Amino acid sequence: MKKNINSILISFSLVLLVSACTAHKKVSYLKNAGSETIQQTSAVEATIFPNDLITIIINTNTPEASAAFNLPLSPTQVIGNSVSLNSAVGLQAYLVSTEGTIDFPILGRLAVAGKTKKELELMIKEKIYPQYITEEPIVLIRFANYKVSVLGEVARPGNFTVNNEKISIFDALAMAGDMTIYGKRSNVLILREKQDGAKETIRVNLQDKKLLQSPYYYLQQNDVVYVEPNKHKGNASAISSGETLSISITSTLISLTSLLITILK
Repeated sequence: MKKNINSILISFSLVLLVSACTAHKKVSYLKNAGSETIQQTSAVEATIFPNDLITIIINTNTPEASAAFNLPLSPTQVIGNSVSLNSAVGLQAYLVSTEGTIDFPILGRLAVAGKTKKELELMIKEKIYPQYITEEPIVLIRFANYKVSVLGEVARPGNFTVNNEKISIFDALAMAGDMTIYGKRSNVLILREKQDGAKETIRVNLQDKKLLQSPYYYLQQNDVVYVEPNKHKGNASAISSGETLSISITSTLISLTSLLITILK
């Protein structure tokens, strides 16, 4: 009988070990990546969309020369002993109209949708120099509402502002507190808006190292990342807490009965 008990314990331990290894593979990222150098894709420069908020600042060596092209700034907001620069910059934001235009001082209405920051900086520079000012200006443009959204099986779903205007899908998940163990890592949905208003849906596998070379590794402004629940979470959601407890007790009793029958043979 002792020999039978040892055999049962060994078999049970092997089952637990295999189960643990399988579970680990299901929740890991880039599981087929080793010690190697992978040529990573570069981030695509963001383009301006209707309803975006952008800040445009014109700088010259003589501040008076460019003052007419800058919106007036409100006093910066002081928080404790620090100054919140974002509050001042945010008040100098242009809201891109649904037609893709902004009303710019002196120059009037400008079509900006579809342009990158560099393209718009060059366009404004060519319009004001040397026609309006005699010294070459520096044009600085930033997105005031560059954000992505993460939903589904993550610890902290929500909208996240990106200050450096560059974010990978792993960065976004980190901001959301990472996936839960119920998140489907092999089939994550990205929802992206196109310039014509159409929606693009993309599926990516976070367990495949080829993701690093994908054009969707880096997110774009206003992207939505949705992490679907795996089948275990889906099955669990269809069962009430009371049913779950009953099933658990029943399963335990069946296991104990089977073990006793095996031992007593």
